[in-house]
Amino acid sequence: MGETEEDRDNVGKLFENFVQASSCKGTLQAFNVLCRRLDLDPADNGTFYSSLKAKVTYWKAKALWSKLDKRVSHKEYKKGQACVGTKCLIIGGGPCGLRTAIELALLGAKVVVIEKRDSFSRNNVLHLWPYTIHDLRGLGAKKFYGKFCAGAIDHISIQQLQLILLKIALIVAVEFHINVEFVKLLEPPEDQENEGLGWRAAIRPADHPVANFEFDVVVGADGRRNTLEGFKRKEFRGKLAIAITANFINRNTTAEAKVEEISGVAFIFNQKFFLDLKEETGIDLENIVYYKDNTHYFVMTAKKQSLLDKGVVINDYIDTQMLLCRENVNQEALLCYAREAADFGTNYQLPTLDFAMNHCGQPDVAMFDFTSMYASENAALVRERFGHQLLVALVGDSLLEPFWPMGTGCARGFLAAFDTAWMVKSWAQGRTVLEVLAERESIYRLLPQTTPENIAKNFEQYTIDPGTRYPNLNSSCVRPHQVRHLYISVELKSCSLERAATIRRPVNLSRRESEIRPTRLLTWCQKQTEGYRNVTITDLTSSWRSGMALCALIHRFKPQLIEFDSLNEEDHAANLQLALDISEREFGIRSFTSAKELSAGEELDKTRMIAYLSKFYELFRGTPLPASGSRGVDENNEDYPSKEVRSNNNVLNLAVHRKRVPKDEKRSDGSDPIYKRRRKFCYLEEATNLSSNGSSVREEREPKENKVRSMATQLLAKFESSPSYTVRKTQSDCERSSPLQTLDLTESLRLKRRPPVPRRPPPETQFEMSIRKAAQQLVRLPPRTLHQPQLQPQSQHPFSLVKLRHVDQTHAETKPEPESADPPASSPSCHSAIQFMSRILQRLREVDEHVSEGGSVRRAFPQSGDKCHSCERRVYMVERVCAEGLYFHRECFRCSTCSSALRQGAHAFDSEHGKLYCKLHFDQRNNGTNLRRNFSLRSNRYGAGAEERCVSDGDSSESGSAAGLQSPPSAAGAFNEVDGWLGQMTF
Repeated sequence: MGETEEDRDNVGKLFENFVQASSCKGTLQAFNVLCRRLDLDPADNGTFYSSLKAKVTYWKAKALWSKLDKRVSHKEYKKGQACVGTKCLIIGGGPCGLRTAIELALLGAKVVVIEKRDSFSRNNVLHLWPYTIHDLRGLGAKKFYGKFCAGAIDHISIQQLQLILLKIALIVAVEFHINVEFVKLLEPPEDQENEGLGWRAAIRPADHPVANFEFDVVVGADGRRNTLEGFKRKEFRGKLAIAITANFINRNTTAEAKVEEISGVAFIFNQKFFLDLKEETGIDLENIVYYKDNTHYFVMTAKKQSLLDKGVVINDYIDTQMLLCRENVNQEALLCYAREAADFGTNYQLPTLDFAMNHCGQPDVAMFDFTSMYASENAALVRERFGHQLLVALVGDSLLEPFWPMGTGCARGFLAAFDTAWMVKSWAQGRTVLEVLAERESIYRLLPQTTPENIAKNFEQYTIDPGTRYPNLNSSCVRPHQVRHLYISVELKSCSLERAATIRRPVNLSRRESEIRPTRLLTWCQKQTEGYRNVTITDLTSSWRSGMALCALIHRFKPQLIEFDSLNEEDHAANLQLALDISEREFGIRSFTSAKELSAGEELDKTRMIAYLSKFYELFRGTPLPASGSRGVDENNEDYPSKEVRSNNNVLNLAVHRKRVPKDEKRSDGSDPIYKRRRKFCYLEEATNLSSNGSSVREEREPKENKVRSMATQLLAKFESSPSYTVRKTQSDCERSSPLQTLDLTESLRLKRRPPVPRRPPPETQFEMSIRKAAQQLVRLPPRTLHQPQLQPQSQHPFSLVKLRHVDQTHAETKPEPESADPPASSPSCHSAIQFMSRILQRLREVDEHVSEGGSVRRAFPQSGDKCHSCERRVYMVERVCAEGLYFHRECFRCSTCSSALRQGAHAFDSEHGKLYCKLHFDQRNNGTNLRRNFSLRSNRYGAGAEERCVSDGDSSESGSAAGLQSPPSAAGAFNEVDGWLGQMTF
């Protein structure tokens, strides 16, 4: 008897270990130990729960058994016999996938869940509707997590909810497999007589036992990136809404416990709070929510202008995908923004605001757009091939994306799980395919409309039967003939990737270099370099030391850049240096090491190597491989330059983080002080950033061309941002012009390095032609025809003649009256254009000469990201401020003159001396210098002169007067603005 009592104690301890497990792996391990101790097989799903309940008589377990028995007793389950013989595969181990698995297991089905991760690491907190709290309590959630919805708490972290549901799923005999990724569905073989196999799944790893699992039902619960074919998505658009989520470490101290939660505050209900927040911090929010759980969880909706002012969003775009793309978000500014908002929202009561880490080991802060939400057009479909039918369904975010301010994610996800279980029950009981699908689509039409107020109030009566949950249910509103297209008996097509373009991904720049898992990165590299001689990749460190693997990877996608067959496999340093130089020059990917470091025997750092190779993965992922004859592509082909332009633009976006583009009209007047600061001090820095990526071992002309090209690109962007820039090319103009004339200045300079068919002009002429091409888009002249012989006495410079000749050709068809009606010599904008372009040419020549002499456009600062620029001491991520591409301690981010603390976006930086200033002292320091020219003098010189000429013209023609009054002033304003920018370029 004593031995029996001891066995009970041991079993009770093992069960308690299972209940208290705090991780996914720990839960699975504790459950396996318990099953081995009790000699139970979870694969025996029919009797597993009853056997486990009989053998675990631990007093704490009895309360759990009573809860689960009450659920199992629902008549819909038919004592676990409703779906006997049905096999189900569920893709994704999130809350909705696990909740669906539990219901299907209670119906008696064999359920297998696959999850591609091996941990539950999502810190975000879910709001729970009252019925969801009641449902989870009925499953015994309180027994696994004692603080579940205690008191008035109505939320729980995703991580904790997954753990609760996983433990319940294991108890009811659900198989749960981690590190298994779904690839696609495999059709039954045509030869059914010999093989007789049904539907299966292609997975990674391919040798996993789940690869042999045949199933009748597959449920997609893998979130927005749904991998099941046949489900089209429809979009629901609303007003621009940008959400920021942030998780801070909860140390469970007394001070933290006293901080009150914010269950949801909107601007219209507490305007003073938001106005005070904006006045004190510059942060403008529409609403904010704060929940306490495993972390301090904040979610807020930020206004776009506030994000622009605080430097979180770099450039303003109309398209929300471009606005929130990774290249357009400053991660450091985003961290500061979230921290300031959280600090103010809690009235500065939280003692510390250290960011919690996500599964990538980076601060758990994300920004995403929920301006538009996506929903699947249908909830289920049926495929049939060679006598085998497969029911395919969606649940969770795959089916209907949530609207977080209403907390609909978990609530509607659970409702969809119950509806799916009801559909599988109908399917297993032999109802016709079209009847099952019609009923499911009828119920699905109610799901987007559900709120806590319009669902049934008697939670005790809730079952998988939709009639117990939806008061006004019409399960026959969709007729069977309307769902015939959802019964598919044709061959399953390969998985399309078009849907990926509509998937919203949160912007979290800290994940940029570590978003891909190392194992997947290794597999991708192995696949891309397969077949290359002397290239065998077995890891992410030593296999890359020879440089052959990296050269092969580049040659795979850009064979014109490397002659792979000519590489000497013995010369490791040369191969690696060649690959690093090409990567930096062509793709903007900075090198992680050098040949000298490797020759010194230094080991490759795996973290740096993964980050470096991840950039290739992001750059070339989804890129079609070049054809076998790619080296022989005819460059005269009209389509060829356009393809290169698109490719080069993508590379430019990866390499350049601060590209100047027009802001919205509110900021174009320059009244915003932050806009003024950027306009004054950022152009030189951006131009030099573009030109500072060159390798020191290149030819002498290469860095010179890069630097001139960078400044020319900035000049072009400045003109495009001017309101007077309204030049539009007609179709006939495009047909007459050559393909190179349609490119911008940067691309035309880039294409000149290729051997073209026409004769190459001398370098100086080529330079002038490049400036001319930029000028074609910069100056809009009045619609008159110009006589270039009359203009020759004013400027004999060849560039001016070429420029005017081109303007003459492009505007010849648009002249409103004969040439004699208005002498061209009286055109003020023509004269201003000539003088202005001459000054540009002269200034760029000076820069060209300075660069050729070995001068540096910008002082070189330490590139290390872990040292403060001011004190040169180590600075950690959570305490640093990023400005002008440099890192500072918060206490070091001060004015060099008055030592007052600075705010990001309200500071000025002297790139020549590397010092920070407040706006007041920067203006005083530069007072009387040549860094800024007097705008009013230039305006008088050109604007007034243009006005006089316009008046002297009289009323010679109506169109001429209109052009004289409108075009010259706007053109002169653009000339003056850019002239001031050129005047600030000092070396």
